[in-house]
Amino acid sequence: MFSRAITVALPVLLLLAGALAADEKSQAALAKKVAALVDRDEQRLIEVFQHLHANPELGFQEVKTAALVAQELKQLGYETHTGIGKTGVVGILKNGSGPIIMFRSDMDALPVLEETGLPYASRATGTSPSGSLVPVMHACGHDAHVVFLIEVAKVMAELKAEWSGTLVLIAQPAEELIEGARAMVNGGLYDKAPPPDVLIASHVGPQHPAGAASVRAGRRNAGTDQIDVIITGIGGHGSAPHRVKDPITIGALAMVGYQALVSQSIDPQEPSVLTVGSFQAGSANNVIPETATLKVNIRWFDAKVREQLISGIKRVTDAVAVAADVPKDRMPRYIMKGSSGPVINDEEAVRRAEPALRLALGDKNILPALPVSMGSEDFQDLASPHPTTKILHIRIGCGPPDVLEQRKKGNEPPPNHNARFKVELPALAAGSKADIMVLMEFLKK
Repeated sequence: MFSRAITVALPVLLLLAGALAADEKSQAALAKKVAALVDRDEQRLIEVFQHLHANPELGFQEVKTAALVAQELKQLGYETHTGIGKTGVVGILKNGSGPIIMFRSDMDALPVLEETGLPYASRATGTSPSGSLVPVMHACGHDAHVVFLIEVAKVMAELKAEWSGTLVLIAQPAEELIEGARAMVNGGLYDKAPPPDVLIASHVGPQHPAGAASVRAGRRNAGTDQIDVIITGIGGHGSAPHRVKDPITIGALAMVGYQALVSQSIDPQEPSVLTVGSFQAGSANNVIPETATLKVNIRWFDAKVREQLISGIKRVTDAVAVAADVPKDRMPRYIMKGSSGPVINDEEAVRRAEPALRLALGDKNILPALPVSMGSEDFQDLASPHPTTKILHIRIGCGPPDVLEQRKKGNEPPPNHNARFKVELPALAAGSKADIMVLMEFLKK
């Protein structure tokens, strides 16, 4: 009976093996098609990238970038919506029955003075949220991300015969402010687009060479909150501190108190960070100001840790104000600004994405993922109204060819947000191929 079962099962196994081999061959052929199309477009991708890099725009000010994306999507036949979350753009391509896959690229730049020395380096300026004129640079690679989106749109439209379902492309504003994704959701994103089964984004990093990529399941990026702590005292003459309530002293004592929140209030096995990025107060040597502002940033993975940090900031600041005998009507105020949850890559999505990346870039170019980062993203909040959506975040290398060898010697490349951060140009085609093949995997017939 056992031998009979083997005899019956063997043809089935052979059929399955044949089907798998045929599918692998088909996917390899598709990868070659994708590579040929992207290679054909590479010079234009470089030109678009250099234009974007030379003309960066701050969060919620990406008017020209958004217009460029919208024009490309319309010309390719996508159902296109603009002004979602102020400057966000949505492109929808329906191609028969199948899953709904959303792919997001962010558009905004940073208030950084570029020092790369590139011939297409930014000389742009912009207006910060406080109203001041600041230099602007694409110091985090969002210019490359926009190029990925444009090429994804083009190749997916050209290869409609190879996939089935609905592709939703998102050009998102204000990722650096950690406000853009939720602004798009609150601005009517899902009045225009269907909720996705899978939400995908990719991000460049110089720690891996251009042409490489990585992906890993589980925790990838921390959640974050930006909090302005407004301390109100009683101002007066610098010669008479006994007659005032000095907000600078209150702020300084509060900052010292904050440092104990992570070290003594949070479980040491739970990652968390609390940073005061700016202390703003006064403008004259001999005047004690009326107010001071602490710009605080927290990072976390566990929502309970988030609550501990936020409540701790309020508890410490209020306690210092009470100790300084600040009147009740002048107690500290707390303005919650940009916020996003952690990036947790779905295990099944990663299992499907990794072979697609290998087809796109070759086995040797799929590298071990970087360690979990306390840096943050907000693309996952595009799916906040739809908790069953699977999240997938891919890392695309943009460093020089010898970056791995240099890092072994202790020579780290200028990181994201650095004035000398660079995207090596071969990353544009490689990242496009990687993103397209991952999308093809999730939309395959």
